[in-house]
Amino acid sequence: MTIGGVVFLIGAILNGAAVNVAMLIIGRILLGVGIGYANQSVPVYLSEMAPPKLRGALNIGFQMATTIGIFAANLVNYGTAQMKENGWRVSLALAAAPALIMTIGAISLPDTPNSLIERGLKDQAKEMLQKIRGTPNVHDEFSDLVDASAVSQQVRHPWKTILEPKYRPQLIITCLIPLFQQLTGINVIMFYAPVLFKTLGFADDASLMSAVVTGLVNVFATVVSILVVDRFGRRVLFLEGGIQMIACQIGVGVLIGSVFGVSGNGTFSKGLGNLALALICIYVAAFAWSWGPLGWLVPSEIHPMEIRSAGQSINVSVNMFFTFVIGQLFLSMLCHMKFGLFFFFGGWVIIMTVFVYFFVPETRNVPIEEMNRVWNIGSGESTFRMMLLVLAITMLCNNNNN
Repeated sequence: MTIGGVVFLIGAILNGAAVNVAMLIIGRILLGVGIGYANQSVPVYLSEMAPPKLRGALNIGFQMATTIGIFAANLVNYGTAQMKENGWRVSLALAAAPALIMTIGAISLPDTPNSLIERGLKDQAKEMLQKIRGTPNVHDEFSDLVDASAVSQQVRHPWKTILEPKYRPQLIITCLIPLFQQLTGINVIMFYAPVLFKTLGFADDASLMSAVVTGLVNVFATVVSILVVDRFGRRVLFLEGGIQMIACQIGVGVLIGSVFGVSGNGTFSKGLGNLALALICIYVAAFAWSWGPLGWLVPSEIHPMEIRSAGQSINVSVNMFFTFVIGQLFLSMLCHMKFGLFFFFGGWVIIMTVFVYFFVPETRNVPIEEMNRVWNIGSGESTFRMMLLVLAITMLCNNNNN
């Protein structure tokens, strides 16, 4: 986290002081590196520090900070757009503020008990566990952590180990959840909200303000997730959010199609424009209390200690890769598919909702060092489900080849 914060800070300084395109590109790359470090380390840190009953809520604090950052960025962009000159420079340079917070905060954070045990510092690990649990009675949990560490230390090559058949369910879910998270279409809304709303007929200032509104909805909906994730569980939020997103995407697609048609010619009335904004806000809310935070929470908690770091690295890499792909393709897809773009993402949400229903186990209140038990690898039901998943992937690959 500390290294990520420092790299992010350097990137922000380069972008704010840029005198040519090369400096902008290098600064942007460093920002990406910093985000990669943070996305890999923070969810794992939170999962290891949190007690089982609060792990979901505390881990979603990561997503909460992200949504607040998005909202703040929208406000900064709205404000700097009013500046007559150097507005872009101020906007980019202000990224140094969260970079400083991340760097200073990471320096002051203690190591997790898991990390201390891994390095042989068992006495310090026990003291830390007693401190964060608020009780000296941590013998059972500490013993489980020590046992899990002993197992993990037998693994010399976690990247090779994670490919073993017994970890296949975790690996598949770790790859598919971040892929599905991007195929909800949320980054289309968050990256290009001003462009999208301007395309729908909003004026320049109105489109920026609409992006601010969706960012605010994102923040409040994430608070909802924090309050209910450990009460109702991960699967309930996944399924409810999926159904809500499907309905909103179909609604937006039908609305835009009825007004603009295939030709793209048309204009929203004030009422229809507000309706489109409302549907998009409801969609953003559904994502913010389901696939947004859970896309980071679930992959960070399903891996045993011996493959946890490798698993989270795969999660971040898949997420960032498809964020890049969809970010690059969106404008072309919008021009060619028009309102059909919402049906495209809606179809993927249907697929991912069915996937969660059949294949994703409930991890609520399960201690992270005992997570293997939720998979029931030897059970007939788990084996049957994984056979169905492998069969479905095989059929999809065959269809693509044909």
